[in-house]
Amino acid sequence: MESLWVNVMALWQPLLLLLVANGAPILAHALLGRRFDAPLDRGGRFFDGRPLLGPRKSWRGLIVAVFATALCSILLGISGYLGLLFGLLSMLGDMLASFAKRRLAIAPQGRAPGLDQIPEALLPLWLLHDTFALDYGQVVFGVVLFMLLEMSFSPLLYRWHIRLRPY
Repeated sequence: MESLWVNVMALWQPLLLLLVANGAPILAHALLGRRFDAPLDRGGRFFDGRPLLGPRKSWRGLIVAVFATALCSILLGISGYLGLLFGLLSMLGDMLASFAKRRLAIAPQGRAPGLDQIPEALLPLWLLHDTFALDYGQVVFGVVLFMLLEMSFSPLLYRWHIRLRPY
């Protein structure tokens, strides 16, 4: 049990940064609707004829996620630059997941447990593990913990009319 507590304590800052990066675009959408919501892929399609990312991946979401994560990192006493990088890596993982979902013919906002959470958490935790003094076991534990938290909070955010879907 002590080992679990040690892992949670080692992960609390990067986990909070992940939750901010994940939640900021959702809150921006709840507050602003479709205003300033230009798609990242500009409606482009891959050679398979499917969208590159889909209409829900926007410049506004990317910018809000990256800067909210930077602000949170500063409030935590972490470098703002590191927060920017962490937010950007998290959103790159999210875009990778969206790209994969489009290749699998999963609609934007379609559910893909694991694929919806793993790349978004794994990319920043893995690439910045040294910075946060995490070993690879803690990285895996962090990804699983983020997955469980995100899947637990989504229905609650849906009930509060912040998310469009309960997942």
